[in-house]
Amino acid sequence: VDHKSAQELPWRPRYRVWSVTGFDTVDCTLHYSKIEPNAGAPLHTHAVDELITVLDGCLEGIIEEKKQIVAANQTMVIPKGKPHGFKGIGPGTTTTLVFFPCKDGYQDTNYLEGAPPEIYKK
Repeated sequence: VDHKSAQELPWRPRYRVWSVTGFDTVDCTLHYSKIEPNAGAPLHTHAVDELITVLDGCLEGIIEEKKQIVAANQTMVIPKGKPHGFKGIGPGTTTTLVFFPCKDGYQDTNYLEGAPPEIYKK
């Protein structure tokens, strides 16, 4: 799949997301994302595991109150049910691939801070 042809999803300000797998093709989720400095996802949990691989740039991630820096060619491995969040820390845009082992990785997401992305506010 050419990421340039993937469908862009309405997400968050300064945090763009494209669906690489679509919603009806396979029973997993892969998103390609561009995250500007200080943008990201507030603290939340999922009912399934999540993998966030940084392709370019850098994230500050938190999993269960433990902060970590996730640089290019590194992956956040987030077990289901664990509170986590992240933000881009620059200096430029951070590019990621986000994987969930189910058709819609954001199903049953519980936001502990903030609100869901635009696509899930409906």
